[in-house]
Amino acid sequence: MTTTLGDTDVADLARRLYEAERTRVPIRQISLEHPEMTIEDSYAVQRELIRLKVADGAVSRGRKIGLTSKVMQRAVSITEPDYGVLLDDMFFDDGGIVPARRFIRPRIEVELAFILGESLSGPGITLYDVLRAAEYVTPALEILDARVQMTDPESGHRRTIVDTISDNAADAGVVLGGRVVTPMDVDLRWVSALLLRNGSIEDSGVAASVLGHPANGVAWLANRLAPHGVALSAGEVILAGSFTAPVFAEPGDTFVADYGPLGTVSIHFAPEAPE
Repeated sequence: MTTTLGDTDVADLARRLYEAERTRVPIRQISLEHPEMTIEDSYAVQRELIRLKVADGAVSRGRKIGLTSKVMQRAVSITEPDYGVLLDDMFFDDGGIVPARRFIRPRIEVELAFILGESLSGPGITLYDVLRAAEYVTPALEILDARVQMTDPESGHRRTIVDTISDNAADAGVVLGGRVVTPMDVDLRWVSALLLRNGSIEDSGVAASVLGHPANGVAWLANRLAPHGVALSAGEVILAGSFTAPVFAEPGDTFVADYGPLGTVSIHFAPEAPE
């Protein structure tokens, strides 16, 4: 695993990302400041960022997997997904209200969430191991945000994969809802959803677009974490990857993901924080 950044640079970048989230002012693209930066460097920054948050009282509740579609992987010139950490303050109630000003530039994606009943420790984890280990699966919305500038105002350079991974894979929130099912209740490949914003359909998708089967994303993650001595633990929530394109959320917007037989999950972005 190739790295180029020293511990001082990793710590500085993590601190700046933490401050960007707190102040809601994105930082300059890390990829412009450190063009030699590798994928493993960016995960080192992410781990330090999460360490800072946990030291400040946050609690890890699971993981998210991103960039699971071939289209998105080609767009950022990678050949595998990425991942981030779900913290307790990222969870919002189904049908609840999110103060829009909490985020910088939020976007919404449609996913399935696996809640593990047993731990998964790679290497060698397969789709079938995931189906056995998952206690249940439920519809979800993921809220993305960018604590790194998405486009550099001077050059027009767009952020790269190292920017996104360092920024905890752009993770900002999760909403669980709809009908809870066990993995054997339905063929998860054919779970589909409509994403509506203020009553209008913005996108739709089917879960098979997540690596052929959403459980494949969870298996990939367990195996990807294995070299770091990290396992997926019982009770963790694992967002398996989006099967719709991200849609920007504006203050006042209401999003509903309609999963048909699996019900709906929704969230409202309030212009002002609720009393």
